[in-house]
Amino acid sequence: MRNMVGYCHQKNYELRYSDFDFKDELKFSSLLALVQESACLSADELGFGYGALRKQGLAFLIVGTYCRLLRPIVLGDALCIETWPLPPRHVFCERDYRVKDAKGEPVALLASRWCLVDLQDFSLITPDRLGKTHADCPYNPERSVEVPAWKIPPLRGTGRECGTTIVTNSRCDHYYHANNTYYADFFLDGFSIEELSRRRIEAFQISYVRQAKEGTQLQILRCDDERGSRLEAHDADGLVAQCSVCFSDGEREGEHA
Repeated sequence: MRNMVGYCHQKNYELRYSDFDFKDELKFSSLLALVQESACLSADELGFGYGALRKQGLAFLIVGTYCRLLRPIVLGDALCIETWPLPPRHVFCERDYRVKDAKGEPVALLASRWCLVDLQDFSLITPDRLGKTHADCPYNPERSVEVPAWKIPPLRGTGRECGTTIVTNSRCDHYYHANNTYYADFFLDGFSIEELSRRRIEAFQISYVRQAKEGTQLQILRCDDERGSRLEAHDADGLVAQCSVCFSDGEREGEHA
């Protein structure tokens, strides 16, 4: 859907059995893959998609994602994802999403931050570089969700190791680094089945600090408090990504009945 006021890209998605976890709930990595797909289609529609930017030696790289879950997305759900770009703020380009079920009811609200980079040296550039494409873009100022804070407080040595993983070629995208969607798996693997069966996650946030190339070993650190957990992924050179997870107060038992 394209008009000069209230631009919004919409698409319906069918979910696969492999998109769901041991609870028959949509995996967060699958949810991020779906919204990434919708973002790419919207960018194509607006003239600054992957193909158009690659010809100019440019790319949009994601630096942060926030998601608020209004209810679990369960096996049998069909989804419609709405997305739109917000007016850029210097080097930060924001994009929001609204995920709806078959009845049109919102089930998840997401916000994301991207930066436009020069692929020669990965330097940050402003959207003005896109010229007429940027000038004519029908940016939509509506926010689907308020992000509490884009910066996740660092652990500063307080975290305990809760896992390690190696970035393999199957996790890498066309920029030869681990795709952002897989970090949801890297971080959620820091919890046990028992923990995730007992408590429901109502929000999560991922901040991407540096790229992780093929062969990189990531150490996952975790620190808990009364409402949730903060996690970090480190390689041999330091911090790669951060995550915060917020649990709801209620227990999960019988909530799908």
